[in-house]
Amino acid sequence: MKNKTNLGISVFFFFFCLVSVTSDLEADRRALIALRDGVHGRPLLWNLSAPPCTWGGVQCNSDPRVTALRLPGVGLSGPLPIAIGNLTKLETLSFRFNALNGPLPADFANLTLLRYLYLQGNTFSGEIPSYLFTLPNLIRINLAQNNFSGRIPDNVNSATRLSTLYLQDNQLTGPIPEITILLEQFNVSSNQLNGSIPDPLSGKPKTAFEGNFLCGKPLEACPVNGTGNGTKTPGKGKSDKLSAGAIAGIVIACFIGLLLLFLILFCLCRKRKKEDNVQSRNIEAAPVSTSSAAVAKESTVANVPTPVANGGPHSSENGASKNPAVSKDLTFFVKSFGDFDLDGLLKASAEVLGKGTFGSSYKASFDHGLVVVVKRLRDVVVPEKEFREKMQVLGSISHANLVTMIAYYFSRDEKLVVFEYMPRGSLSALLHGNKGNGRSSLNWESRAGIALGAARAISYLHSRDATTSHGNIKSSNVLLSESFEAKVSDYCLAPMISPTSTPNRIDGYRAPEVTDARKISQKADVYSFGVLLLELLTGKSPTQQQLHEEGVDLPRWVSSITEQQSPSEVFDPELTRYQSEGNENMMRLLKIGISCTAQYPDSRPSMSEVTRLIEELSHSSGSPGPLSD
Repeated sequence: MKNKTNLGISVFFFFFCLVSVTSDLEADRRALIALRDGVHGRPLLWNLSAPPCTWGGVQCNSDPRVTALRLPGVGLSGPLPIAIGNLTKLETLSFRFNALNGPLPADFANLTLLRYLYLQGNTFSGEIPSYLFTLPNLIRINLAQNNFSGRIPDNVNSATRLSTLYLQDNQLTGPIPEITILLEQFNVSSNQLNGSIPDPLSGKPKTAFEGNFLCGKPLEACPVNGTGNGTKTPGKGKSDKLSAGAIAGIVIACFIGLLLLFLILFCLCRKRKKEDNVQSRNIEAAPVSTSSAAVAKESTVANVPTPVANGGPHSSENGASKNPAVSKDLTFFVKSFGDFDLDGLLKASAEVLGKGTFGSSYKASFDHGLVVVVKRLRDVVVPEKEFREKMQVLGSISHANLVTMIAYYFSRDEKLVVFEYMPRGSLSALLHGNKGNGRSSLNWESRAGIALGAARAISYLHSRDATTSHGNIKSSNVLLSESFEAKVSDYCLAPMISPTSTPNRIDGYRAPEVTDARKISQKADVYSFGVLLLELLTGKSPTQQQLHEEGVDLPRWVSSITEQQSPSEVFDPELTRYQSEGNENMMRLLKIGISCTAQYPDSRPSMSEVTRLIEELSHSSGSPGPLSD
């Protein structure tokens, strides 16, 4: 009898828990339907007969409860209804790049587990509600590009876990409150804020504060006798007025000062002209050696971007003394590609190949037939000694799937790197260029071989030590030989280049956790490589305008298609057109790409594991050529 009683109690509690879980999920379902019915614009195409966890943009945990709602760029408009607050287990909420307006609903205060809030790119208005900063788990808030007005709430410091606060491009007024929490990312530019910048924020870049009426570091210093917000210091009203005599004295002093300044400039110009005349006479009188010609040419490196149809960039030898070189010629790593110097390089016929993250690239063709690529680095932030040390390390790197670094050049104004030339150009140009530009030759075997070659190159870089990463993986940095062998370029340059002041993921390849473009981890490399795999298979560029209009990146687009339609729908039609056999291996490579683009770094495989999986895939398909060892 006792056993029967215990069994009955257990069954009762089981059904009670089941009903409770079902009830919680049903509450989430009702909240989502209320949201769908309450907003305007493009309708949310949810299958109401299916569980809510299968709806587009909805993500659940194992309970199951709704933990993430991502509806970026789906054409929603109008005010948000009172409904979101019923999703009590919500951790991520994204309505970015829609046309939503009005104030934020008061029931947002119920989202106590919310960690990530992305509302940028709408027309929300009213004051930023202070209850947002009482949510204990918030890590990122992005309210940029809206119409929020009023003051920034004073209780920002209550959000102790907050690391990102983006409020730029609104209509906020008043001073910035005294923020003491450690914010990794902060931006209030293009508002109407005034007053001084709090000391804890003084280390942020200027761009985070521009477009306001602010003062103090990193902007200009605040007036000593003012508050910095355009108001007068109390009790100074009468003493601020100057007498007519004082004003006249100031005007006369300014006039005399300007006169002296013009006189000094006139004398300097005459002296400079005499020196130039003497220098030009010396140059005409004396023969120019090869090394001195290279020094003179240094002043014309800035003209490299101008391509010349039948010759290299023109230069003026008379400009040599104005820009003395720190290094008189190229520093070589290998000479097997041909013998040339800086002077010959600058005289070579130049053709612009493109502008990338680290600088502009040019094809330099010599008269004797040698062709190389010159990359003109921009925004190099490391000193000369460190630059040369890093270049020596890079010059020692050698792998069959890495573009060979031939030489480099360093001066105060110019930093050049010379690479081997790859005749078929970049994977990006071949995938997304004009039709008939060779894209049809990118069949499954070619694409799988490119994937394997790039994987081997990156895996090799990662094997050197735990801190070495490529830092800028994308299809424009995967170059192809005549036989479609992949070679990766622009490796390990990121630590030397100034990062953008506001890190973003516009380029489509950057991992979500990356905040500093100079500090790319190996797991972030894996994410970028995963995007590259998806690009190879889908034929869609991660920067494709249509994707960004939909408010998604390439990995999320692939996931949404594979969840809602047949997975084969994601493949590039050019890839499947001539694919007579089954697409099992294409599906396997797609899954590898999806695993590489996992949101959390610890969920991604290592590059050595990725390379092993692609090698197994290539052996099973029996693909020849680039896929073989």
